[in-house]
Amino acid sequence: MDFDLFVIGGGSAGVRCARIAAGHGARVGVAEERFWGGTCVNVGCVPKKLLVQAGEYGAWAEDAAGFGWQIKKGPHDWAKLIAAKDREIGRLNGIYKRLLDNAGAKIFEARATFVDPHMLDVGGEHVTAERIVVATGGHPVRLPIPGAELGIISDDAFYLPHMPKRVAIIGSGYIAVEFAGIFAGLGAHVDLVYRQPLPLRGFDMDLRESLVEALGAQGITLHPGNRPVKLAADGDERVLTLSDGSALSADLVFFATGRAPATKDLGLDRVGVTLNEAGAVVVDQHLRTSQPHIYAMGDVTDRLNLTPVAIAEGHALADSLFGRNPRGISLHNVPTAVFSTPPIATCGLAEEQAAEHGPVDIYVSKFTPMRHTLSGRARRSMLKLVVDQVSQKVVGAHMLGEDAPEIMQGLAIAIVMGATKADFDRTIGIHPTAAEEFVTLRTRTRVAGVAKAAE
Repeated sequence: MDFDLFVIGGGSAGVRCARIAAGHGARVGVAEERFWGGTCVNVGCVPKKLLVQAGEYGAWAEDAAGFGWQIKKGPHDWAKLIAAKDREIGRLNGIYKRLLDNAGAKIFEARATFVDPHMLDVGGEHVTAERIVVATGGHPVRLPIPGAELGIISDDAFYLPHMPKRVAIIGSGYIAVEFAGIFAGLGAHVDLVYRQPLPLRGFDMDLRESLVEALGAQGITLHPGNRPVKLAADGDERVLTLSDGSALSADLVFFATGRAPATKDLGLDRVGVTLNEAGAVVVDQHLRTSQPHIYAMGDVTDRLNLTPVAIAEGHALADSLFGRNPRGISLHNVPTAVFSTPPIATCGLAEEQAAEHGPVDIYVSKFTPMRHTLSGRARRSMLKLVVDQVSQKVVGAHMLGEDAPEIMQGLAIAIVMGATKADFDRTIGIHPTAAEEFVTLRTRTRVAGVAKAAE
């Protein structure tokens, strides 16, 4: 074989797997047809957070008056922001390639597809590999409605030539609520259209309700329980017709309606790799596909589509195959953040999930952050602990508020270790901070899951 391991995809999962495997002495090839670093680095979490921060600066300029500063907020220069973002992404692209070069992996800037179970066509060249990893990620999708081609997807949002004044966003997941905050923070009027009663399906209900309040406080117009029917052009304007019969006029319509695994035309059917109904590669706990020498990881498996999970999977597989250290990763108690405005962070079970297993004690705190007692901004924070009543272990922590992701990273360690409510209670808080609320919650708000226990 030409390679001990060949990785299809140069994103977070693929690069980590290839780099670590090469560091263990394996002969490694890796192919990427679009851009090194994948979605996260190029059209995902990294540039998105830079845009979120751009919106925050405008808010801080307004808030400064409450602290005695007279700052005149001028117009925002969208082109300058995008140029700065592009420079940073270019720098990160170079780092990813250098990491692979320095590790000794052979780089192919081409599309790779299966010829047979051990052979790949890589940009017209045939190569063979003992083991192959599919790490091709996913891509955003539009809804199948008339005129859908007139709207953009998240990939396009990072390269808009001009900042739109009116934006209609369809969806209510991570991408939808994050870009709603970005565009509103940069001065656009934003309409957010979604089918569910509340945004962020699957998240804790208190978080979802608090997010609705936060979105409204930013002036974002919400259209819950609604779905788009068609999209049309009226000159440069876009007209989005909704299921309730109303129509929204906008400069830009943004489909934030989910992502699909990038498995099309890879030749997986030719080599007997099983896909599920959504087109994702089916894997076992060791990341093996239905072909034992072919593995898959990251968003292409559509299990828990988070960059740190993909990186951890790549590292664990490389160690297992070539580092004499067989190991896997756990998908339980994985912390995550939504960079809405303000951000959300969570780890462990939502109240509704925990209550399915029996009684849980719920502790909730809602308050105005210290900063905004002077700024006057209508912004509230929400913190929540979900505690198993029998073991008293903290099985879920949730927060909406400034610095929530930074705070949750530390809490996640405690939750993964199995900390109890008593462990939280005996921890001294850092004052004055929002984070100290998590260790000073003494009064139980309510009990959930009692009916389940009675069954």
